[in-house]
Amino acid sequence: LKPIIGAELFVCKNHKDKDSKDNGFQQVFICKNKNGYHNLSKLSSLGYIDGFYYIPRVDKDLVLNYKKDLIALTGSTYGEIPNLILNVGEQQAEEAFVWWKDNFGDDFYVEILRHNLDEEQHVNKILLKFARKYGVKVIASNNVFYLNQSDANAHDILLCVKDGEIQSTPKGKGRGFRHALPNDEYYFKSQDQMKVLFADLPESIENITEIVDKVEVFTLDRDVLLPAFDIPDEFVNPEDNNDGGKRGENAYLRHITYEGAKFRYPDLNSDIKERIDFELETIENSGYPGYFLIVSDFIEQARKMDVSVGPGRGSAAGSVVAYCTKITNIDPIKYDLLFERFLNPERVSLPDIDIDFDDEGRGRVIDWVVHKYGFDQVSQIITYGTMAAKSSIRDTARVLDLPLEEAGKIANMVPDMLSLRKLFNFDDKQLKQKVSSDQLASAKKLISLANGDDISGNTVRLARKLEGTVRNTGTHACGVIITPKPLLNLIPMTTSKEADLLVTQFDNSVVESAGLLKMDFLGLKNLSIITMSGLLCSNPFTLQSNEELSLLIEFDV
Repeated sequence: LKPIIGAELFVCKNHKDKDSKDNGFQQVFICKNKNGYHNLSKLSSLGYIDGFYYIPRVDKDLVLNYKKDLIALTGSTYGEIPNLILNVGEQQAEEAFVWWKDNFGDDFYVEILRHNLDEEQHVNKILLKFARKYGVKVIASNNVFYLNQSDANAHDILLCVKDGEIQSTPKGKGRGFRHALPNDEYYFKSQDQMKVLFADLPESIENITEIVDKVEVFTLDRDVLLPAFDIPDEFVNPEDNNDGGKRGENAYLRHITYEGAKFRYPDLNSDIKERIDFELETIENSGYPGYFLIVSDFIEQARKMDVSVGPGRGSAAGSVVAYCTKITNIDPIKYDLLFERFLNPERVSLPDIDIDFDDEGRGRVIDWVVHKYGFDQVSQIITYGTMAAKSSIRDTARVLDLPLEEAGKIANMVPDMLSLRKLFNFDDKQLKQKVSSDQLASAKKLISLANGDDISGNTVRLARKLEGTVRNTGTHACGVIITPKPLLNLIPMTTSKEADLLVTQFDNSVVESAGLLKMDFLGLKNLSIITMSGLLCSNPFTLQSNEELSLLIEFDV
């Protein structure tokens, strides 16, 4: 398979004009190569950052700035040219057609769509006329909003959930997009189905191969990009500028580690030195000295700002280097904690240090990081909220106008921490093993209910299809990205009502493979409470016993 990346963007007259209600038209772009991907990524980002007005918007000036290595298609009936044909006139549509042809040349194609709509037939007739007149190739296209034709009703339910409607509302009367989808033709059609559908226009099928051939295979995977850390001049190594080495950072990390070791271990013996040298060598071989320097830097700053900082959690507590540089405050040698759980020399991966700050101080630390590294180089991470089992039942029930009380009863039949998809795939033996005895009867009743022909049974069946569907976006509770160059040059970005920072369009599962350095800034309301208890009263704090270590882990600080 050849992956083809593209996006449908809203193109308006002036994307920065927030007083205008102009949402523009829907324009399809496809990336020809990695440069095209970065250009499309910037267009998408700027649509959110500068042009968001209910929806992300760009304008033609932006398109011209970032058009290189992009393929442009005329789009659906909501594209500029089809929309002008339907609502303004053929002359204005032709002028727009010429603009796209002049600016994209052979990378401009006419889309012909056939979803059994009268307006499409009219648009297709004019588009084919323009294509012949100006020598633009046509391609067969089909909008896909669901996989199977039988999923059309479930998709309609999803649109009703989005728009806050009940399904019985006539499609032409609603306030959302349902009126644009009057039939069940928006499913993934096979090659044979498309060939039959476009039998009178065989070149529209053949031209798809031309577009596919234009697209180069490229990878977005990269090593993690660490921000440049300003080290003192006496540790700067000129050779690093020639080969991108980290000699200076390694030297400075070694210096501050041994300076800290004098304080942490007054009787610095050969065994401790051997452990420190082993860890420093592993860090050097992994190429992550800057990671430790960055974390140590903002933790030091947090303490200067009187922000409570946790003693360390997870595998990071096994690092003597982290202990000596005051990233953690737990002595790994005293408690026989293993460094290899944190950073394994045989399987190098980006170390993960979770840092706890008191809830009120966390924001001040992030503000300091933004000030140091730059607003355009620091961001939070997006999250994609999906429909869980119970919420999908409640949402579906509301759209089908099932009484609220009945919807609640059905939702409560779902066993805790179990998806509908798994539940309905269990046989009797698995059901008894996976579902607690007090919920077993309700689970069996739910499965039986799904076989009914009434509104309750229909609710459960449709909820099974909608479960797992992306419903909303948010921001990661603690993840912060720091990069050595502007984020717009690396990945697509967006904004959020929940955050004053930029937000990645990639979620937490892919940011590291995209070469982004993720730091976890955790805010704990109970951190200051534990501090008041006396457990963390000294700074640097030390544990007196394994019982205190157990208490610390229990509080999850």
